[in-house]
Amino acid sequence: MRVKSSRLELAAGLLVLLTPAAGAPAAAGDAGTVPAPVYVEVTTSRIPEHVDVVPASVTVISGEELRNRGAVDLRSALSFTAGIDISPGGDGGSASSVPEFWGLREFDAFLLVVDGVPWGGAFNPSLATIDLADVERIEVLRGAAPVMYGATSFVGVIQILRRGAASGETSAAFRAGSYGSGALSGSTPLPAWGRFTSRLTGTVEQQNQRDDRTSFDRGRLLWRGGLPLGTGQLHFDADATWIGQDPSSPHPRVGTDLTYLVPLDSNHNPDDSHLRERRLFFAGGYERPFGSTGPVWSSTLAFTRSDRSDFRGFLTDVVPTAPNANGFRLGAATAEIYFDSHVEVRAARSVRIVAGVDHLHGLGTARGGDFDYFVPLDGQNPPSASQLPSQADVKIRDRREFAGAYGFVEWTPIDRWLFELGARLNRTSESRSLHALEFPTNALTAGEDRREVTRGSGSAGITWTAWRSGANALNLYASYRDTYKPAAIDFGLDSEIEILEPETAQSSEAGVKGSFIGGKLRPEVSVFTSDLENLVVTQNSAGVPMLTNAGKERLRGAELQVAWAFTRNLQWRGAWSFHDATFRDFVTDFGGVATQLSGNRVEMSARTMGGTGLFYSPDRGWIGSGQVNIVGNRYLNKRNTALAPSYAAWSGGVGYRTSRWEYRLDGTNLSDQRPPVAESELGDGQYYRLPPLRVVFSVGYRFSAGPAPASSAPAGSP
Repeated sequence: MRVKSSRLELAAGLLVLLTPAAGAPAAAGDAGTVPAPVYVEVTTSRIPEHVDVVPASVTVISGEELRNRGAVDLRSALSFTAGIDISPGGDGGSASSVPEFWGLREFDAFLLVVDGVPWGGAFNPSLATIDLADVERIEVLRGAAPVMYGATSFVGVIQILRRGAASGETSAAFRAGSYGSGALSGSTPLPAWGRFTSRLTGTVEQQNQRDDRTSFDRGRLLWRGGLPLGTGQLHFDADATWIGQDPSSPHPRVGTDLTYLVPLDSNHNPDDSHLRERRLFFAGGYERPFGSTGPVWSSTLAFTRSDRSDFRGFLTDVVPTAPNANGFRLGAATAEIYFDSHVEVRAARSVRIVAGVDHLHGLGTARGGDFDYFVPLDGQNPPSASQLPSQADVKIRDRREFAGAYGFVEWTPIDRWLFELGARLNRTSESRSLHALEFPTNALTAGEDRREVTRGSGSAGITWTAWRSGANALNLYASYRDTYKPAAIDFGLDSEIEILEPETAQSSEAGVKGSFIGGKLRPEVSVFTSDLENLVVTQNSAGVPMLTNAGKERLRGAELQVAWAFTRNLQWRGAWSFHDATFRDFVTDFGGVATQLSGNRVEMSARTMGGTGLFYSPDRGWIGSGQVNIVGNRYLNKRNTALAPSYAAWSGGVGYRTSRWEYRLDGTNLSDQRPPVAESELGDGQYYRLPPLRVVFSVGYRFSAGPAPASSAPAGSP
């Protein structure tokens, strides 16, 4: 990455800004303290609920745990959440990732939420803009999104909750690592203005890769404000993010194997290739209780603007003759407006009701063209951008409106039984126009399409506390969910005029959640099945990957995760899952031959996954961690002829804490495994590999410590 001096100056200025000399030093007992575990979540119903009694697979990872483990990205943060694997990189660049839930590895199959607002929800999750600095906690729901979030996901939700404006902690951190990478970050409360409080968080990061000409730089500035108004509370957010990436190239497959003709870490993008994005996010909301036991009314309005510029290319033939690659230029802009207003009512001691309405508006435009070019198979001496004129002019415009009214009821008739019922009426509409002119032939493709759907969705769940003794308990639960989501659009130049059919899913889940040894040992096991129709997948058409509906699929599996706090400072995490993701009815074309894929495993879906780790994190003195994550074999293609073997990725770290300072040395993928972990949806039959071994040294300093998050709860508390 060619980083300009202005960005380095920005980094230095940002660190100074976020390191106030007047910050009060932390008390001796404050630094490095391990708070009580967080067992309360809000993702399933927008109201605080204890994870042990929610009839769903929900995992909460506190921000303090993330910092104890040295987790700075989604892959490391969720490495011990059962049934989930996060592949770094992908078509979104090395700053992005591709999650897998319930055996389905799709970048758009899950819902990403930040502080209650869908993050890219009208189109695709904005994964490359995620920054885990100053996070209070992450909540992970496996299965369909709850009725409060509409037609957006059927395999999982990741919600990131950041520290609020009233948080008093001030901290700064520096990281430096392999290949000349580095980062600066800091968070601080700003001086109060009357009763108005606010908080500022900033990060500047540069990460270089072993791959040729591959890196990214990213910066973010987040301001959060809060003001009491009447009996309620106003809150405000302003978030600005910029990302500049030099993209890597996926590795082509020839036959059943990744070809040896293309060297590892070679880059076949044109010279000056890039992925750039500028993203602005603004949100405001108001929450007001009506009396100490009366209704609570909450409303949120958010606006997001993103401008993107892509210039990249992919090998189309693994041959040393011209042309053997195709590239594209693309400029895209999206705007989203999200509104939600709901009320929580406690109708009786045993009944809680949430009812509300929401609307998500999305408008996206894109313009670009493609070109053919030649690049040596080793990626050396690629052509420059000025030598590659476009062979087409493509314009795309897509408008989406997702609206709904929802209701949710929680009923606890007696102490050991809990019932939940959710219902939603969805109204979705989409309009699309496409204008594509091919210069060599003057062929024009133009047209419009529109689709409107009114459909209900819902959920039902039950939890029975079979045994309870103090902080120990055994809870059994079962749930059913019916949902759908409009088909994705990625604004690529291969976008079609026709709007694809919505994706639908009906899923069932059952499980057991336990709390033993005074809440120190917490196992959870679940089984699930989900039937999907019209799942959007990539299909090759005349050498070009296209999106299409994939008939019917079935996801089934079992998942287990365990957390054991041997002592306050020594903890163990473990997770294991078995997934069976198969096509039930999908006819597709291979070389002009219609092929039925019924019974085949979904590509890139591992049958088994697991991870285990041990973490030692006292308030002061030496700290350390060690972990391993295992991913089983998976087919690289839909025909199930190319099988990738299982692999294990080791990670670990060691550090030292004082009352104010923390020093760490962390390593990921210590065995330097390079298996294929994500399939490209832009390059046909090409795969991104697991990033190589990386070592990072970091230094953190805490000037002051604020109060523990209000959502924290003692281990085993109901």
